[in-house]
Formats: sequence, structure tokens, C-alpha cells
Amino acid sequence: MTDVRSEAGAASTAVEPSGPDVESGGGAASVATGDDERAVAERAARIAARRAKPTRVVAARVSIWLRLGELWRARELFFFLVRKEIKVKYKNSVLGFLWSMLNPALTLAVFFVLFTYFLPNGIPNFVIYMFSAMLVWNLFQTAVLTGTSSVVSNAAIVKKVAFPREILALAAVGSAFMFFLFQSIVLLVFMFAFWHRPDWSALWLVIPALAAIVAFSAALAVFLSAVNVYLRDTQHLVEVILLAWFWAIPGIYAFSGRVHDGLAKRSLLGIPGTHLIWLYFANPVTPVVMSFQRVFYNVIHPRSTLLTHPAKGAPYHALIQHGVMASYGLHWYVASDLTVFAVSVVLLLGAMVVFGRLEGNFAEEL
Repeated sequence: MTDVRSEAGAASTAVEPSGPDVESGGGAASVATGDDERAVAERAARIAARRAKPTRVVAARVSIWLRLGELWRARELFFFLVRKEIKVKYKNSVLGFLWSMLNPALTLAVFFVLFTYFLPNGIPNFVIYMFSAMLVWNLFQTAVLTGTSSVVSNAAIVKKVAFPREILALAAVGSAFMFFLFQSIVLLVFMFAFWHRPDWSALWLVIPALAAIVAFSAALAVFLSAVNVYLRDTQHLVEVILLAWFWAIPGIYAFSGRVHDGLAKRSLLGIPGTHLIWLYFANPVTPVVMSFQRVFYNVIHPRSTLLTHPAKGAPYHALIQHGVMASYGLHWYVASDLTVFAVSVVLLLGAMVVFGRLEGNFAEEL
């Protein structure tokens, strides 16, 4: 079977792994030692040998369907790279996978103490509200950051073995999803500790929300991993953008009271407030975050909150309308998540096309 790849538009022959192993840095398929790198190279070489003849016809433009077919045939390599990333991250660690849960658990504990006793913000069970958003954000941020540097950090393997290079960025998304599952255990523990019940009837909403954020993360990871080969400042720029992007989602602040009501009362450059609200939803991560909060936080009714009298300084209880969550029906969340998913799939296909056009000179640039 003839295999078509994008490698500078000229015929070439797949190169088997040879020469001394070179250690590469972090990323979705980081190789910590020479043995790890050799294992990845040998696995990719075996998969390439099974699916192609020794002679490879290389073209500058490859059909997106052929590229998808190659990725499907290399699915064994994908799972191998995901397992490799998880093992390497906690190699020689006594606690191992527990570190992926201890870090968010400590973050939750600090925020609980801070926003309960020192800086109360009026959001009941704020730690559940915040971490419902942080679960989605950590998945997105980890996938995009590691995916952006995935090709560069595995330069030694990219130059040695012929395999679908997009799989490096996709493996970064896969490993981020596994860490997401570990951190979900922390959320469940805190919900049990606070006797906080999710909306069991809307638990199915997690499926389209996860599909949307994974597809969007994969689209950005594939595109940025190719661009980063030519412009190494990309990975540093992405870190800065993600830092600002975090404040565009309702994680630390309430959507209904702070964002919805605030935008509805204002206009910007002649744009009425009602339109500004939809501009806020143009952020693809926002509907996914709100879907998770709808399922796991699920606080709709007002609650009694301990306030401090401005004159006497004495605490008292008052029943206030928190307005934390949006008052949308489940159909709105489903429609929003499916829209994000559909747009993300189109972006992912476009990212693979761009990746195919740029990968021809990867070896020279790396």
C-alpha cells in the first residue's frame, strides 16, 4: 500500500531509527531517557512498517481523509504515547499518580479558607463552584500548553522515524484528559465532604461538554504545535494568552450577577448590552465551564449568608439572591456545547491541513 505524506514535495524513503539516542524535553510524549526514546522510536517504526511498503511517495498536498486514515492506523502509537507521558511525569516518584490529585486538593483547601473566612464573596459552597470550572480549565490549559511544544520537544523522534506527527499533539490532549480524570476524584471527595449533591438528572450533560472541550483543545494543539516549530516564541505567547484567557470564564466570579447583569446595563462602541452577553459566549470554553457548573454545582435557590453590618461591624444572617448560575434550561447548555463541538471539529480539520502544509520542513527546522 502506497502511503502519502507531506515532506517538502519530493519522494523519499522512510528512515529507520539509528544512531545514538538523544534525550528530548517535556511535552505530550516527553522522553526522559535514551531507553524511553528508543521504545517510542521502535514502536513508531513497527507501525509504519506494517501499514506501508518500504518505498514511500511523498507529496506536498495530502488529502485530509488520507491523513485521518493514517492517524487511525497509528492509534496503537497514540495510546502508547499517552501511557508514556503519564509514566514519565511521575517516574521515580513515591506518591506517583497521587500528585495529580494532591495539587488540586491543596488549591481547593486554600481557596476555601481564603474565600470563606477572609474574603467572602457571597457565593455559597464557592469551592465547588470554582473547582467545577477549574476541572475544565486545567484540561484545556494542559492540553494546549503541552500540545504546543510536543513536536519541538520530540525533535529526535520526528527526525528519525516516519509517522503521523499530528499524533504527538493529540497524545498531549489524551494525557491531559487522563489527568482530568484524576482531578475529578478530588471534586467528588470535596462534594462528599460538603454533602453537596450534583444534579443527577443532568449528569449526561457532561458528555457533550467534554466532547466539545477535547475537540477544541485538539484543534489548537495541532495548529500551534506546527507553528511552534518555525516560531519558537509561540509557546511563550500561548502561556501569556492563557493567563488572560482564564479571566474570561466564570470561575472565580459569578456569571449571573457579575457578568450577565453587568453587561446588560452597559453598551460598548454602540453595541447594546444584550449583544455583549453573546460576545461573552463567543469564548468556546465558557459554555463548557457553565455546563460543568450546572451539573456539579447546581445551586439555584438563594441561601442565608453571613454578612457584616457596615456601621456596627457585627455579623448577621441575611437571605440574599446570589444569582450565581445562569437561569437557562438544559436545552441551552446542550445547544451551546454541540455548537462548540461542531465548530471545533471544523477547526481541527483545518488545523490538520495547516499541519500537513508545514511539516515538510520540520526536519530542517528542528
